[in-house]
Amino acid sequence: MTGTNVRNEADDSGPSGYAAARLRLLGEEARSGPPRRAALAGLTDDWLAGLFTAAAPDLRGVSLVAVGGYGRGELSPRSDLDLLLLHDGNAPDAVAALADRLWYPVWDLGLALDHSVRTLAEARRTAGEDLKAHLGLLDARHLAGDLGLTAALRTTVLADWRNQAPKRLPELRDLCAERAERQGELQYLLEPDLKEARGGLRDATALRAVAASWLADAPREGLADARRRLLDARDALHLATGRATDRLALQEQDQVAAELGLLDADTLLRQVYEAARVISYASDVTWREVGRVLRSRSVRPRLRAMLGGGRPVAERSPLAEGVVEQDGEAVLARSARPERDPVLPLRAAAAAAQAGLPLSLHAVRRLAALARPLPTPWPAEAREQLVTLLGSGRPTVDVWEALEAEGLISRLLPDWERVRCRPQRNAVHIWTVDRHLIETAVRASELTRRVGRPDLLLVSALLHDIGKGWPGDHSVAGEIIAKDVAARIGFDPADATVLSTLVRHHLLLVETATRRDLEDPATVRAVADAVGTQSTLELLHALTEADALATGPAAWSSWRGSLVADLVRRVGAVLAGDGPDEPEPAAPTAEQERLAVEAFRTGSPVLALRAQPEPAGEEETPGAPEPLGVELLIAVPDQPAVLPAVAGVLAVHRLTVRTAGLRVLRLPDDVDDGAVLLLDWRVAAEFGSLPQAARLRADLVRALDGSLDIAGRLAERDAAYPRRRGWVAPPPRVTVAPAASHHATVIEVRTQDAPGLLFRIGMALEKAGVQVRSMHVSTLGANAVDAFYVTTGTGAPLPDGDAASLARVLEETLRG
Repeated sequence: MTGTNVRNEADDSGPSGYAAARLRLLGEEARSGPPRRAALAGLTDDWLAGLFTAAAPDLRGVSLVAVGGYGRGELSPRSDLDLLLLHDGNAPDAVAALADRLWYPVWDLGLALDHSVRTLAEARRTAGEDLKAHLGLLDARHLAGDLGLTAALRTTVLADWRNQAPKRLPELRDLCAERAERQGELQYLLEPDLKEARGGLRDATALRAVAASWLADAPREGLADARRRLLDARDALHLATGRATDRLALQEQDQVAAELGLLDADTLLRQVYEAARVISYASDVTWREVGRVLRSRSVRPRLRAMLGGGRPVAERSPLAEGVVEQDGEAVLARSARPERDPVLPLRAAAAAAQAGLPLSLHAVRRLAALARPLPTPWPAEAREQLVTLLGSGRPTVDVWEALEAEGLISRLLPDWERVRCRPQRNAVHIWTVDRHLIETAVRASELTRRVGRPDLLLVSALLHDIGKGWPGDHSVAGEIIAKDVAARIGFDPADATVLSTLVRHHLLLVETATRRDLEDPATVRAVADAVGTQSTLELLHALTEADALATGPAAWSSWRGSLVADLVRRVGAVLAGDGPDEPEPAAPTAEQERLAVEAFRTGSPVLALRAQPEPAGEEETPGAPEPLGVELLIAVPDQPAVLPAVAGVLAVHRLTVRTAGLRVLRLPDDVDDGAVLLLDWRVAAEFGSLPQAARLRADLVRALDGSLDIAGRLAERDAAYPRRRGWVAPPPRVTVAPAASHHATVIEVRTQDAPGLLFRIGMALEKAGVQVRSMHVSTLGANAVDAFYVTTGTGAPLPDGDAASLARVLEETLRG
């Protein structure tokens, strides 16, 4: 039966005819989704219009208006009918009688009804007092009676909405936030409320209201389709249950999936989650834009008064190469060229997350449209930027979701597509698989001070459940995927093996600790054999805790933590051998010897800056990633304060230190009996290009003779830029490595990398009166992992008390 025939039957047969036609329409398998909702709305429109005409054929100044969901034509099988009987106030008794003749037939059919009777002035006053009523009236649609009265209502309500937008939109934002707090995130719930949860139909309606204000607009791509999918799911839920419910309960998901022609309940949930994710992301972007517009409106009059008119220019401050902050967002710099810079998406994301800023919608879309694919394996900078992004704590989530909304994550990591929006039917898990992986990285970022390789910890957190997109044991599948991904993003074979081991055994510690006898040496030996090394055990311990904390409150407790810690202690004892002594330095290259001899003979520093250094040995290690940054070789006659001087000069020139080594180099016998300090560092420009080597050397000479005020220069630069709210990194950790060297005391520093970090450490060591015999510095993402081999003035290791005191002083310096 066609839609026209259904509506005619309702017209001819009255209420019983409408009921039969409605039942027949809902039973038509060939018609579903938007066509069925439109047909149901049309059928209901005709029936109600017929009731109105029959009840009041001669009544003037009255109209019947559909509002809310019915006004939008979004009638699901068990939807309420939202109706307003609007009148001019001239015949209240007649209007009351008309209302009875309209409402009772609806109730007689068992349909839910939300009704009101108001004059235009009353409707307007109610809208002004009740935000939800105002929202419903924005979708007012004429059904019967005085068309001019309905038109006046629509015009007045919409004009009021636009005039009051600066006041009403913050109210609406707060209402959405309160509802989200109460109902949770639709995209993660196993039994979601399709209407009330964040990312549901209520939020989609709120976005329409924002657009109607003309103050801001939501991203349109994919939004209409997401709304349609949720409405389709609600239709199927109403038909499957026979009830007016919006909660997609577990026991009904298979039936709803079948009603929609989907494979199973997991496919249904994944579609629902994807739709909710689109709406949630659109909401984030839209409310951010609303806030920006409202702030600019409040500030602009004052600025104009101060500046004497004209339009103020938004301030832009640099975050990273090609990325700046503007209006509280990370945006692309005017000079950025995504089509020439394949690392830019990751660099922009890492810079935004580190600064605690959202990545602007325009920036993400431009990156998605123009950025070239990364080569395989990734360049070292891309890998470092990924690690920095993963290590940025809570802000990582929003930035990652922005990249994912535009398809950039699946482009960077194709294996991600299998776990994206994948539900976990486990009461312990509170997230989908993909969101759990990001949450694990967030938790792992808080544990980076506990491990020597924070980059491996963060990447293993991202990948530990990646095998859940494949059949079989997800740990076994994940091991293969992790090794492949590690090689693709540029880790060397040894690191790739560690990553795959961590993924394969990410459940080993907690399962063994809670299910096995730890007093049995075979149990501990089996874990030791699986883990292999002390450093891998350290990583696995942190990954285990991060994974459990990211799973949900039921997955981790102090009891479980103590059992795992006990197991780790026992396994560590099995794996422990003699402590590593100070590494034997490699024999100096010909260039290093040349620089050392020249520095000794001239009595001043000599340096070489090389963009493409030769391999350190005979040939490069197969599969090894290219070094990050350029090589800076410096030879300085042995003297005090070399470390803070060099580090300070590099900081002043905005050079980031990626790796750094310092050692005492004895001159060849045929030259002299003296010694020179040799620094072999890897540096990268924070912005722009590298400075000239001659300029670096000149400033280094001034720093060593005291004529360059490095501390003052750095302080001036810091004061020139506003402090950003950014993520609060874990506190620094400075320890004395026990029995690490027979010749020196080893001070280990693990902290957040920052401009001037090595300068501050060097100054603290200098003030403490210790000599730095050698050092080994590496920056992994945003984490600095440094080891300093220090001695007394006579060349002996520090006494235990002095070493502990030095560690405390360094930690306090870095906290300050």
